[in-house]
Amino acid sequence: MKTLTTSLRGRDLISPVIAALISVIVNYGGTFILVFQAAKVAGLSPEMTASWIWSISIGVGVTGIWLSYRYKEPIITAWSTPGVAFLVSALAVTPYPEAIGAYMISAVGFIILGMSGMFERFVRLIPPGIASGLLAGILLQFGISAFAGAKVDPLLVIVLFAAYIVLRRFTSRYAIVGILTIGLIYLIFMGKTNFSTIQLAIASPVFIVPEFSLHAVLGVALPLFIITLTGQYMPGMLVLRNDGFKTSANPILAVTGLGSLLAAPFGSHAFNVAAITAAICTGKDAHEDPTKRYIAGIACGVFYIFVGIFGVTLAALFLILPATFIATLAGLALLGTIGGSLANALTDPKGRETALITFLATAANVTLLGVGGAFWGLLAGMIAHLLMNSTFPQKKRAPNA
Repeated sequence: MKTLTTSLRGRDLISPVIAALISVIVNYGGTFILVFQAAKVAGLSPEMTASWIWSISIGVGVTGIWLSYRYKEPIITAWSTPGVAFLVSALAVTPYPEAIGAYMISAVGFIILGMSGMFERFVRLIPPGIASGLLAGILLQFGISAFAGAKVDPLLVIVLFAAYIVLRRFTSRYAIVGILTIGLIYLIFMGKTNFSTIQLAIASPVFIVPEFSLHAVLGVALPLFIITLTGQYMPGMLVLRNDGFKTSANPILAVTGLGSLLAAPFGSHAFNVAAITAAICTGKDAHEDPTKRYIAGIACGVFYIFVGIFGVTLAALFLILPATFIATLAGLALLGTIGGSLANALTDPKGRETALITFLATAANVTLLGVGGAFWGLLAGMIAHLLMNSTFPQKKRAPNA
């Protein structure tokens, strides 16, 4: 009986750990190149760049492990991708010590917002159909990219897609595990990636004394705060809600804000609840039993800490994987979430049209005033919902004379 219990526990670990591994690969392989671009623009030394990687990886790892363990939910944390995209241009005109000071001010803003409880109240006002439409719109591009890569490497996409279909048919639970393994074997066999040049080296943190200026507050801290809030926290919380997880946004904002504050002097710009990569770990593919998906959050944290310890070396490992492989892997891993979100968005006949507006506006991914498509899609859906479903008081007619 003891052996059977141990076996079941071991089996329960496989799916969430593999989901976590895929999430981490997609995160580093898909967006981490932006960190190197921003570091180059800022004129950072290799040591300072490694410190940035160290601080942000360790930070998201520790906060993700703590939140997932504390609330027994897959609360995946990650760095602010729209935030670092913004920094590619902002660091060109901002001295690095002042940028560090701005990171700290932005982090304090998230701590205050989390402690006040205002953000959680706002999230609760969003109708479920609009929340699902927003998530489907955010993830649509990833689903399309799963097949668009056939323009670059058709054989790789066909191999991964065929493997996914076969594995889904015969062993649905391990389909994502299978395509990851088959994909790596294919890349090595075809000579499309070379791991021989990778050498492990431990990263060392570099402390930067922060400086504070009005220019950095207005030009870096405020935009970073708004972009991270609308582009990461908002869709990230809706990902959790869409899969039935109810942890309040308040402790998530406070913990990640505190972590960002402590990590900022070592180069970390901001970390937050994850959105796109979180969806890989919060759905059924991570585990059929929702109560065991928190294991994926803990595993993600462990992988992030491991990458952080070895800094640029392991980041380079993810960067040598072909972009087509990462895009196809991410898209196939998110197919179930995209389908479920679309189904939920269109369930209620009364809210179907506003959910569809949210989905299409978000999928268009229009950036206005430096704010990404997720915010504008949500705004469009909420305005449509209010105008189409609110009851307006009617003027009383005067009695006939």
